[in-house]
Amino acid sequence: MKNNEVLQGICVDYTYDGQGIVKINNEVIFVPGLLKDEIADIQIIYRKKNFCVGKIKKLIELSPFRIQPKCSVSTSCGGCCFQNLKYEEQINIKVNYVNQLLKRVAKIENKVQNFIKMDDPYYFRNKIQVPFGYDKQHRLIYGFYKSKTHDIVYNKDCVIQDKRASEILKTLQKLFLDFKIPAYDEDKRSGFIRHVLIRTSHYLNQVMVVLITNELEFKNKNNFIKELIKIHPEITTIIQNINKRDTNVILGDKEIILYGKGYIEDKLCDLKFKISSKSFFQTNVIQTEKLYNLAINLANLNKNDNVLDCYCGTGTIGLIASKYVKNVTGVEIVKEAIKDAINNAKENNINNVNFICEDAKNYLVNKDIDVIFVDPPRKGLDKNFIDSILKNKPKKIVYISCDPATLARDLNILKEVYDISNVNCVDMFPFSFHVETIVGLALKK
Repeated sequence: MKNNEVLQGICVDYTYDGQGIVKINNEVIFVPGLLKDEIADIQIIYRKKNFCVGKIKKLIELSPFRIQPKCSVSTSCGGCCFQNLKYEEQINIKVNYVNQLLKRVAKIENKVQNFIKMDDPYYFRNKIQVPFGYDKQHRLIYGFYKSKTHDIVYNKDCVIQDKRASEILKTLQKLFLDFKIPAYDEDKRSGFIRHVLIRTSHYLNQVMVVLITNELEFKNKNNFIKELIKIHPEITTIIQNINKRDTNVILGDKEIILYGKGYIEDKLCDLKFKISSKSFFQTNVIQTEKLYNLAINLANLNKNDNVLDCYCGTGTIGLIASKYVKNVTGVEIVKEAIKDAINNAKENNINNVNFICEDAKNYLVNKDIDVIFVDPPRKGLDKNFIDSILKNKPKKIVYISCDPATLARDLNILKEVYDISNVNCVDMFPFSFHVETIVGLALKK
């Protein structure tokens, strides 16, 4: 296969990130936007050693599940992969993906028993961070990077982010022009505005705007802030974050509070949490509440239980579980997250929770633990941590996973000592290939 060559093929499956897979003459082509069982003319964009990447030149036969995307730039923006697919079929794909991994990798016959979808899968994201820049006509734009590039796809009305954030971005674009504030140029390493980060509270009428700038000096700052607040009184805090580094990391170390308290608040399962610009807080509050309530139910907690919340982050699961148990210990290796967790406990007057900055595998050794909650990053559980679990043998484990592949790998080891009683999925990110899986394990008798 050569670059720009056009071939006809049928989509047989999806990659882990939702691209269509086409096989022609024993060669594999990844095609964004192509749905399973669709036939298309495909133009080869480039080839690697073991695969090619193509684009749809012409659709010949369409999937019965294909729909008109609500988003006007869904084919070029890198934020979603399934805007063109019926929501029910997205769920079927995710369920089948998890089931296949459980059978092939974990070597168990357990299947997804419950999939918790969104009633309305739009406008759910409470955090966005978008770059500002210029198009080829040197017009000021903002949006999301095209997949695997630093080309900004202009998107005025993202259909998965909070509507308040979309309106604020439109205003900021106008104000940057009115106040002659230039966007950052990555090549020249000049300009002022690099990114804008917006966080919105789901339950409380609070909005945070973070202006990520290339320089400290903010000309006409007071008038700019005054005008922004006048147009959007729903904004409760504005922060300037200074990032002078030539890096893909969005936030810098230095911050200045320009307006308000420097944080917003939101609720999860009736508990209140402070959220700063750098705090970890789930981006889909509606589904997170369903996820955490399910985790509590799977744990079947009682007032005598000693609970360990591993990879606890800012302490959300442990704090929510605290009212059902004797005590909770949250363990997390990130110091800033532990500070947030301690503050969250104080904010909610919870006294039976203790947060420790330590590696979970070291803390678990020889501890009297009844129930463990684990919510690790995509790489799953550390092997030494699994060894500590198998040595300590807590009665119950609730495993929350953002990557079914590493979950299945870990379950293949844990199943020797634990019965896997319940497999559930929660759709935290509609229109993506991402799926959150939650599993209940009980010590074998």
